[in-house]
Amino acid sequence: MFVNRMARYEVLSEDALEHIDRGWRRLVTELGIEFLHPEARRLLEAAGQDVDGTIVRLDPDFVLEQVALAPESFTLHGRNPAHDFVVGGEHMAFCPVQGPPFVRRGSERREATLADYDDFCRIAQRLDDFDTAGFLPCEPNDRPLDSRHLDMQRSLVELTDKPHGGAGISEVAAQDSIELARIVHGADRLEAEACIYTVVNVNSPLRYDDRMLGALLEYARARQAVIITPFLLMGAMSPVSIPSALVQQLAEVLAGVALVQLVRPGAPVVMGSFLSHTDMKTGSPGFGGPESALGLLASGQIARRYGLPWRSGGGALTSSPAVDAQAAYEGMNTMYPAFLSGANLVIHTAGWLESGLVASFEKAIVDLEIVRMLREQFTPLEVDEASLAFGAHEEVRHGGHFLGCAHTMERFRTCFYRPLLSTTDNFERWTRNGAHDAADRAGALVTATLESYETPPIDPALRDEVRAFVDRRRRELGD
Repeated sequence: MFVNRMARYEVLSEDALEHIDRGWRRLVTELGIEFLHPEARRLLEAAGQDVDGTIVRLDPDFVLEQVALAPESFTLHGRNPAHDFVVGGEHMAFCPVQGPPFVRRGSERREATLADYDDFCRIAQRLDDFDTAGFLPCEPNDRPLDSRHLDMQRSLVELTDKPHGGAGISEVAAQDSIELARIVHGADRLEAEACIYTVVNVNSPLRYDDRMLGALLEYARARQAVIITPFLLMGAMSPVSIPSALVQQLAEVLAGVALVQLVRPGAPVVMGSFLSHTDMKTGSPGFGGPESALGLLASGQIARRYGLPWRSGGGALTSSPAVDAQAAYEGMNTMYPAFLSGANLVIHTAGWLESGLVASFEKAIVDLEIVRMLREQFTPLEVDEASLAFGAHEEVRHGGHFLGCAHTMERFRTCFYRPLLSTTDNFERWTRNGAHDAADRAGALVTATLESYETPPIDPALRDEVRAFVDRRRRELGD
C-alpha cells in the first residue's frame, strides 16, 4: 500500500462540476436506470422511487442521502493482518490485470489455464508491489464454467494471504465466495469487517443486469465491499463526448451505491471508473490515449466531490498486441493519471495487453517498473540541511567530482531509485550480455519471481475445510 501525499491534479472547474451534477440528476429522473433484478426494484420502490416495469426513476436527493451513508474509507483484511490495506483517503492499493481469457508468456499466446491463474497469484503474493491478487487475473478456461469460481477462490486462499476478491458473476458464485470468506475469517469478523470485495460492472448504458445485481445484493447483505464500475467505451456504451460519458458514469455509479446502502447502510462501496474510447475507423476499443487520461483525472475529482473511495480505470492499459513501446507509453498514460488524481484502488495495474484480451507475464514486470518509478516521483521531496549537502561542496570545492566524497559514500546505496527492469549498460556491455530488450529481461524476472515464491503458511485444518467446501459445492453444481 502506498500513501500518496502529493497534491491532486484537478481538470474540472467548479462550473464544469455543476454541469456534471445537473447532468446525472437529469439522467436518473427523466430516463431512469434499468434494474433487471426484481428484489432491487422492490427495495427501490419501497424507498419511494418511481418504478415503471424494469426502469427506476430516482430522486437525486434520495440518491445523495444514500451515498452519504457509505464510508469514505475502510480497511480490507487479509488472512495475514500484515497485508491489510486501507481503501480511501490518501491510500493507493494495486491489483494485477483482471479478466483476460488468454495469456502470453514469451512468444506463446494461448487460452489461460488454472496453472496460469495460480502463477499470477504467486507473483501477486511474492511481490510487495501488489496489495491483492484480485479475483480474476486470467480466466482458467480448463475448468468447468459453472464451478471455476470455486477453484479460483481455493487458489487465492492457499497461494496468497493478502486480501482478495470474490466472484461477482452471479448470486450463486457470490454466495460461495462469501461462504469461503466466512470459513477463512470467521462469521463474527465477516460481520464486522470487510474481508473480501467484488467488482460489479454496470451493463452500460443505464442498465444493471440480473446476474450482477444478484451478486451486488449478496455482498451488500454480507457487508462486504462492492466496487461499482460502469464499463464505458465512448461511441459504443456512451456518447462520444467525455463530459457526457462522465455524466453517465456518475448516474450509473450513484444509483448502484444507493442500492447498496438500502440493503445495508454503511456497507463499504467504491466508485469505479473505466472510461475509454472506440476507434471510429475500426470499431475496436482503444486504450491508453488522451481520452482515457482525461477521464481518469476527471473521475478522481468527481469521486472526491461525492466523498467516495475511487477505483481508477487504469492501470496500465494498452491496445498493443505485444510487449513493445506502444504498450509502455499507453500504459504510462493511464497509470500516471491514476497517481495524479489520487486513485485508491488501481485494478489492471500490471499485465494488461491487447485491449484486455491477454494477461501478459512480461508486461506485468514492465508495468511494475512504471509503478515503482511513480511511487518514487509521488513521494514528497525532503528539503533540509542534510539534503542541501553544503559539506560536500566544502570537501570537493571547484572543478572536482562528488563520486568519492563523504556525502556520496554515506548515501550511494539508497540515494537514487534502483530499477527493477531497466538497464544502464552501454552498448558494448549490453551486446556482450546477450542484447536482451525489456521484454526479454522481464521474462527472466518472471521466472526468478516464481522460483523464489514460497507458499504462505496456512493452518492445515483450515486448508482442509476450504478444500472440502470446494469439493462439495462442485458436486452440487454438477461438475
